[in-house]
Amino acid sequence: MSWSIPLGRVFGSEIRIHLTFLILLAWIGAAGYATGGASVALDSVVFVVAVFACVTLHELGHAVAARRYGITTPDITLLPIGGLARLSKLPEKPSEEIVIAIAGPMVNVVIAAFLYLFGAHTDPATINDFASTNLTFADRLMAVNIILVLFNLIPAFPMDGGRVLRAVLALKLGRRKATELAATIGQGLAFVFGAVGLFTGNAILVFIAIFVFLAATSEAGQVGLMERARKLRVADAMISRFESLPTNATVDMAADALLATPQREFPVVDGSGRLRGFLTRDAMISAMKSSGPATPVIDVMMREVPIVLSSQKLEVAIRLMQEKGAPFLGVNGADERLAGYLSQENISELMMLDAADWHGGKAAEAGPWSRA
Repeated sequence: MSWSIPLGRVFGSEIRIHLTFLILLAWIGAAGYATGGASVALDSVVFVVAVFACVTLHELGHAVAARRYGITTPDITLLPIGGLARLSKLPEKPSEEIVIAIAGPMVNVVIAAFLYLFGAHTDPATINDFASTNLTFADRLMAVNIILVLFNLIPAFPMDGGRVLRAVLALKLGRRKATELAATIGQGLAFVFGAVGLFTGNAILVFIAIFVFLAATSEAGQVGLMERARKLRVADAMISRFESLPTNATVDMAADALLATPQREFPVVDGSGRLRGFLTRDAMISAMKSSGPATPVIDVMMREVPIVLSSQKLEVAIRLMQEKGAPFLGVNGADERLAGYLSQENISELMMLDAADWHGGKAAEAGPWSRA
């Protein structure tokens, strides 16, 4: 995620902190100092750090549970509104999704129980006023963990409770319809959160409402994308009419190709037709300014480009693109020569056409664009 910095790796997951979280810490420290001086500021900052340590453990609970089913968690990002664990793929079975979703809140149950054993206690009044410095540090932290359990189990997709709801619905409706219904419920609850936040002046609740609404919309679209991609081959989505550049080309030659074609990126291939990299429009212009038009394209091209076969399922290619964070994928034919390439833009275009019942919803029958 952009605007985030890495802190380290735990259980194979990179822990990242978003820069807005640091702004939150600074604001809390300043507010505490204005209220009660340096001691209150320090107590407030330490308490927030402890809360987000619990949030991190919550997300690691999801990650450890996902590993049981062969699903990795590349990174966990700490945001002002909570944590975000990015799974490499969605669990295939509803039962797996339930286990992964419940694992996070269960970590908070264990933390609250641990604090209770060491003398912490709480009640509804404490939970309602957990930020008060009149309470002990342990009491407040126990209250926060109880709140995290209760809040995350609200059936607002894509929160943990919403994922459990989606998994239960999928047993009868299938993943795609279950996701659409769970997302609709999540969006409705997001409006409720937003309204309550606006009327009570709770800015955090408003931000959570916005996050839930956007995340529900995004994940519903992602599930729909993967459902359609299972029915298509890479050859059905790849760009096969394109201009490529030889490895001895210069940026000046690439600029001519940029003006002569609608392309914004160019595959760079060797004499045997094998992909060596991609030259993007931005890299081309940057090189033109910094080192001149005679710059070899191999010096400024993107080298680490994943490659798939045209006969593979499109779902496999999309997962690889997501896992690698790659804007492009090279596509090889049976002869291991470059037959085409995939970009995020052309995949989105194909999915929109397929959703609109292009060729009777059978894009695979249409075949790819022919190469000139």
